[in-house]
Amino acid sequence: MTFQTLDWIVLVGYFIVLLGVAWWVVRQRDKNTEDYFLAGRNVGWFVIGASIFASNIGSEHVVGLAGTGAAGNMPLAHYELHAWIVLLLGWLFLPFYMRSGVFTMPEFLEKRFDSRSRWFLSIFSILGYILTKVSVTIYAGGIVISNLLGLDFMTSALLTVLVTGLYTILGGMRAVVYTEAIQTVILIIGAFIITILGLNAVGGWAELKAAAGPGHFNMWRPSSDPDFPWTGMVIGGTIVGIWYWCTDQYIVQRTLAAADIKIGRRGAIFGAYLKVLPIFIFLVPGIIAYVLKEQGVLSYEKSDEVFPALVQYLLPTGLRGLVAAGLMAALMSSLASVFNSSSTLFTVDIFKKLYPETSEKRLLTIGKIATSIVMVVGFLWVPFLEELSKGTLYTYLQSVQAYIAPPITAVFLLGILWKRMTSTAAITTLLTGLVFAAARIIAELSVDENSVGLMADFASINFAHLAIFLFIIYIFIGVVVSLFTQAPSEEKISGLTFGTLTEEQKASAKNSYTILDIVASIMLIAVVIGVMVYFTG
Repeated sequence: MTFQTLDWIVLVGYFIVLLGVAWWVVRQRDKNTEDYFLAGRNVGWFVIGASIFASNIGSEHVVGLAGTGAAGNMPLAHYELHAWIVLLLGWLFLPFYMRSGVFTMPEFLEKRFDSRSRWFLSIFSILGYILTKVSVTIYAGGIVISNLLGLDFMTSALLTVLVTGLYTILGGMRAVVYTEAIQTVILIIGAFIITILGLNAVGGWAELKAAAGPGHFNMWRPSSDPDFPWTGMVIGGTIVGIWYWCTDQYIVQRTLAAADIKIGRRGAIFGAYLKVLPIFIFLVPGIIAYVLKEQGVLSYEKSDEVFPALVQYLLPTGLRGLVAAGLMAALMSSLASVFNSSSTLFTVDIFKKLYPETSEKRLLTIGKIATSIVMVVGFLWVPFLEELSKGTLYTYLQSVQAYIAPPITAVFLLGILWKRMTSTAAITTLLTGLVFAAARIIAELSVDENSVGLMADFASINFAHLAIFLFIIYIFIGVVVSLFTQAPSEEKISGLTFGTLTEEQKASAKNSYTILDIVASIMLIAVVIGVMVYFTG
């Protein structure tokens, strides 16, 4: 991509502002782990919502969703309509998390069950981040920066890691959420510009629909579809969505930075509204790219190169720099979030558990070292992604999440909704989930299109349908094992499940929202339904 002087001025200006905010945050000096990992628990709803959006919409979404649109894989848009599940975080899960006073999701499992579940989820989450978040974001970032700045892929990936890791290590959670608030604004503006210019290039929305054909605008495929059956997208996608939006440290940590449940919930509601945008500002541009390629005016080799190609073709000088800043904002915000969350999990749930007498000052140092280690390991996994993603990064991301999400979703849902769920049932469910997830990934790596036998059959099950089957198995295991083991004491789980809430806690929950929160949530659900109805081909 050829940058003009004005492009460089815009891009450099963005980095100056970003680093200025990061430097201001670093100067605040973190006094303890609550400051470093939860920004002192005094973040406002706007920053929380923007941080949720920016954490989720990394460069793997920008690159991957545009590629998804170009490839005609519109059913994956179901994952972008998980805005309603973000509401579940604010209304169902967050009150229990905040009442417990935890830093992390594994810590909540220990309070609800026992230390075995905490240990498992801590290690499982960190490994999952490396497989599905750190390395994927670095990989996508390498593609973006190599296209924008003309560097080779591995150099671009390394630059991605080093720049993002630096301010994350120095500033902690406060640096992450405040820089993400800026990055969200830049990202949305840049993406809207390219969508509008793209629609203009193809002659408008009606022309785009006519040229692309109904297949590119149809979210719904038969349940027998081998790739994106509607049953898998809706039901399996919901299982994955509850894990990601309601139980994953990567997202939930932002709401835990609120001063109280009301602020955290409003942050989740705002984040839910922002979550609807990607269909229109990332996926639709992919469809535009497909049409432009069919017309012979745009060229790209792989789906994951679609968005950078659009930037290069559509944008004039100056705007190219702004959209480049938006792409890099997406990249840096998502990566910074996962660095910080991984560091939190290791420091609070592993190191502090092993060495409970460690001083706050030393824990801050350990957190920074942990971030550095995650950076290195994530970078080393990048070369394996080309084989696993097969050129469509977003599909890879969703498929791997479909293997690791069901057991965690089952344990959290049963744990909160059913007070009879026992600690033995929880760890049994989680360990069974690990076995199935590992088996599926090994099967995918071991077979090819000519393979036959049990391993090949297992690898060929649609990933979204597999999530449904596994979830049913895990719910069954959780219920049966619970009924055959001793029930937890009411005192231990008081306030951690619906069946053990005190009258005072119920009254407090009722006072944590207003009619405005209810109306905003209902309107969001109406928007989601409207989008689902519209995109029917």
